[in-house]
Amino acid sequence: MPPTLRTVVRRMNLRPLAGTSAPGVLEAAVRWVAVSELADPTPYLEGGELLLTTGMRMEGDQSHYVARLVARGVAGLGFGVGVSHEETPPALVTAAERAGLPLLEVPRETPFIAVGKAVSELLAAEQYEEISRAFAAQGRLTRAALRPEGMHAVIDRLAREVDGWAALLDESGEVRHATRGARPEAVTHELIRLRGGRPAEPSGRRREMPGPRAEPSGRRGETLARPVEARRGEPGGRGGARVPSSLALSAPGEHIVVLPLGGGGRPRGFFAVGARHAFTPVAHTVINAAGSLLTLAMEQGRTRLTAERRVRAAVLELLLAGDRERARVVLEPLGGRLPEEPFVVLAAPPEAVEALEPHGFTALHDGPPPVPERGRASAGASAQTPGGAPGRASAGAAGRTAGRTAGQAGHVVVALVAHEVAHGVAQEVAGGAEVPVGLSRPAGYAVTGLSTALDQARRALQAARSRDVAAREAEGEGPGAGGAKDRAQGGAGRGGRGGAGQGSGSVVGFDELAGQGLLGLLDPAAAQAFSAAVLAPLTAYGSRADLVASLRAYLEGNGHWETAAQRLGVHRHTLRYRMRRVSDLLGRDLDDPGVRAELWLALEAAGHPAISASPPDSSR
Repeated sequence: MPPTLRTVVRRMNLRPLAGTSAPGVLEAAVRWVAVSELADPTPYLEGGELLLTTGMRMEGDQSHYVARLVARGVAGLGFGVGVSHEETPPALVTAAERAGLPLLEVPRETPFIAVGKAVSELLAAEQYEEISRAFAAQGRLTRAALRPEGMHAVIDRLAREVDGWAALLDESGEVRHATRGARPEAVTHELIRLRGGRPAEPSGRRREMPGPRAEPSGRRGETLARPVEARRGEPGGRGGARVPSSLALSAPGEHIVVLPLGGGGRPRGFFAVGARHAFTPVAHTVINAAGSLLTLAMEQGRTRLTAERRVRAAVLELLLAGDRERARVVLEPLGGRLPEEPFVVLAAPPEAVEALEPHGFTALHDGPPPVPERGRASAGASAQTPGGAPGRASAGAAGRTAGRTAGQAGHVVVALVAHEVAHGVAQEVAGGAEVPVGLSRPAGYAVTGLSTALDQARRALQAARSRDVAAREAEGEGPGAGGAKDRAQGGAGRGGRGGAGQGSGSVVGFDELAGQGLLGLLDPAAAQAFSAAVLAPLTAYGSRADLVASLRAYLEGNGHWETAAQRLGVHRHTLRYRMRRVSDLLGRDLDDPGVRAELWLALEAAGHPAISASPPDSSR
């Protein structure tokens, strides 16, 4: 704060003559000292000055002169006696008293330059004190940043420094930490609004937020000290909106400043500071210092977290290699522990890593997804195109496409969790992170045991992904969606899709797949591609759809003509003709047990609900 008029009066021994009787008049801030003998000096004043004059041109009524000074907002008028006037003109005293302008008499022995120097020194001392307070506050913030609480400690300290509240928000505006009395909902509302979105409401409707408001302002270079301001940052909002790089909210009795966190064009989070009073320049300096510390802590935390996750991935490789002791030694400095046997392996998409980490040893795994070798070989089996040409190329291409689709999802996060709590953890992660989760059977650290459990969890995750795709498609099918949805979720048992359509993912255990037969262990996309390629010559053979039904009846009857013909309601000679036609179209010997097995698998895959509900090109 600049020195008050009272401070200047006392320091320079000035004598109040008029306009000082009203309460608080002498508490006016003196921002500078100006000297002028002009009849109208106001064009050269900004307001807040202590104007000094000797009255060289003062004659007669001074009411207009005083009125102009009051309108300009000067802090006071100092009249130097002993030069042009031996005493202050009575007309000036009367006019000043009527207008409420503080009129001070400057003694002859007090040079005007001395008054100017005194005010300048007081201003410099105040600025030095502000800088000292800012440096002291920065030191306290730095010490807070070194505490174990890290960013939360900085937020707590910042709230005390500004005598208000502070809150830490992620990039979506969700509150991560807030001090007592914080109002982060107003900040979240404005961030979403400026991004071009709309705040999420429990009722599904947008409601107007009372209190602080924000509006876009002009250039990026403007300061945050403006009462209402939103400084725009880089593009990235919905619909091309620009994400705000800083924000100021203002309302009666409340002032809020919001600054971004993180380097680069897109903020990785925000922090908000609020108080009942407007922020001083010192407060803004402290807020900016806190922003630097929070950004540094965030970047260091991300770097450290990335390094720790790489170490845990290496630990998983050691475990898969059978070196449990070395894995334990490597993991120990990170403060992590391996679960006791037996444990269950949970597999989920990579975005669930943060949700899984609190529950057990968690690592990213980028091994190839389990695509059955038998399925790939079968995909290249001989078939014929509708034109009669062998169908090996088309089936093989379908198998390779399915393999690529599965490979895109090969990067997963796995967690080793105590088997007693594994299912509860899976349900919590699936519901909280809205992702599918697969569970293995209970396993141990033996090389084959862990490797097998990892494979089981990945296969179960693939089934959970397919179940989610089928459920989402069923929910959008209209009146008949319920039956399709039930089929897609059939056999879920205890791992079913807890709350499908309510923002949760499916949870599938490997035991469920084992209970569904061979198809439950196959990649759904690969199985469907294989089925479509193998059966294509039959389904494309004109209107003779009865060839597929005849083939199924023949296989279900174990090749017995009478049994299959009775099931179809045709003569056995008709069935024999159809089977010869099937053999010709497929170019396969139906007496070969291997051929029969492949054809049966293709027929089952074509009629399996979970597979038929999942499109071949689904990324699942």
